[in-house]
Amino acid sequence: MEGINLGGRMVGPNQPPFIIAEMSGNHNQSLERALEIVDAAAKAGAHALKIQTYTADTMTVNVDNQVFNIQDTDSLWNGNNLYKLYQQAYTPWEWHEPIFTRCRELGLIPFSTPFDQTAVDFLEDLAVPMYKIASFENNDLPLIKKAAATGKPLIISTGMASLGELDDMVRCLKEAGCKEFILLKCTSTYPAFPTNTNLSTIPHMQKLFNCQIGLSDHTLGTAVSVASVALGATIIEKHFTTSRAEGGVDSTFSLEPADMQLLVNDTLAAWQALGGISYGPTEAEKSSLKFRRSVFVVKDIKAGEVLTKENLRIIRPGYGLAPKYYDILLGKKVVKEIKAGTPADWTFF
Repeated sequence: MEGINLGGRMVGPNQPPFIIAEMSGNHNQSLERALEIVDAAAKAGAHALKIQTYTADTMTVNVDNQVFNIQDTDSLWNGNNLYKLYQQAYTPWEWHEPIFTRCRELGLIPFSTPFDQTAVDFLEDLAVPMYKIASFENNDLPLIKKAAATGKPLIISTGMASLGELDDMVRCLKEAGCKEFILLKCTSTYPAFPTNTNLSTIPHMQKLFNCQIGLSDHTLGTAVSVASVALGATIIEKHFTTSRAEGGVDSTFSLEPADMQLLVNDTLAAWQALGGISYGPTEAEKSSLKFRRSVFVVKDIKAGEVLTKENLRIIRPGYGLAPKYYDILLGKKVVKEIKAGTPADWTFF
């Protein structure tokens, strides 16, 4: 499977995992805090920073009734009115340019999730290198068609989507001209839990759609993300904040800087550990071969004497004949005097 260029960085199975820090609404309506999150993400080693492009009015309508109020005791946002929640969480559009500029200055790849077609037009003017489609919008085929028509790579979270919906989505983006896309396994609960993450879907989805698969991870900590790399994930997206204690709409399941650095380091180590199919000593192991067991003479032997279990043993180090020859050597007469501590070889006979 070929790599994909995302903002100047190649992403694929032959490349280290691509780590995206998702700011979401963790800026708490402060541009200064938003820029601090950018700084912290770069320092922690993330490769890209993603924001979200919407307003309360592009997301929903300002109606206060049961339909537009969150009524889910398991939700972090239970009791909130949707419109008011999005007013609190959205990233002002005039902030996008300074956030993207700071990202580029620090070597981060900046991009965003558009939530409607006007957001795509706005982001095109800011020359974003790719687009992310969120799980809750993966059934919005007109939006996907609009983003795909830009010709830029798409990253799409697959949370809640049935196999049929995913097939519709992939067909739509291909027909609209998108040649490069990556699907993210995602569980759309906040937080998610390892027990409902189903990482085994990653290689299955990869085969079905013949594309790269990543993980949009809403679980706490980094273990699930690291495990996903072993199953072929090439991208990891995690919500990010400078401090969970300072609050924010997504802070509860967001990584702090030390966590993000751990994620970067551990996913890289997991990817490196995959290597290839390998048997026998690796290059690094060859110097250790001498410490394996082999056959040694352990008592002085005179010429004409017989090798026995008392004068011949399998011990470390590995300079003698391989242990598989031990039974063959027992009972044989030697043709020369041999000192204790001599590695066995065929010149004895």
